[in-house]
Amino acid sequence: MDSEELLAQLADIHLPEAVPFWPPAPGWWVLAVILLVLLIVGIRKINQQRRFQKIREFALNELENCYISFAESEQSDLNELKLRYANQFNSVLRRVAIYHYPNSNVASLSGQSWLDFITQSGDASLMNEDIAISLKESRFQLSCDVDVEKMHEFGRAWVASLYQQDDADTAESVSATEELGSNA
Repeated sequence: MDSEELLAQLADIHLPEAVPFWPPAPGWWVLAVILLVLLIVGIRKINQQRRFQKIREFALNELENCYISFAESEQSDLNELKLRYANQFNSVLRRVAIYHYPNSNVASLSGQSWLDFITQSGDASLMNEDIAISLKESRFQLSCDVDVEKMHEFGRAWVASLYQQDDADTAESVSATEELGSNA
């Protein structure tokens, strides 16, 4: 047999089947799962930020309403107006703290432990001695000598600072708050 006869007996080259589009290779499945997880995490993070922004805006509006109530009051007794404002202000801060730190016993804090909580959990750089005394003892005072404008600025800064912290900072604050609450 010569070589041409042998070559004639050979079959043509068979091309492999075309690679199908479906099902994808395992690497594509892994990539799809990773992208799906990232998408879900991103959407949840955006929703959480929007929710925190709404809550922050609501708290800031509550503080603004307290201030407007003070400023527009026609009552002549300035001391009583300041006491009322300090109590309303303190109430708003407490509600924000209860919402922001649900696993702690913020509601039961009073006096120095309440003041310590406020200084440790948010921006207390604008707090002065009069504001500190007012926050600690306003419910029990007969007179209140606090600068309402400065107190209002402090409240806005403190509330805003709670919602600008990272999740890690929030977790640290929650553990510090729980520790603080157990000492009270």
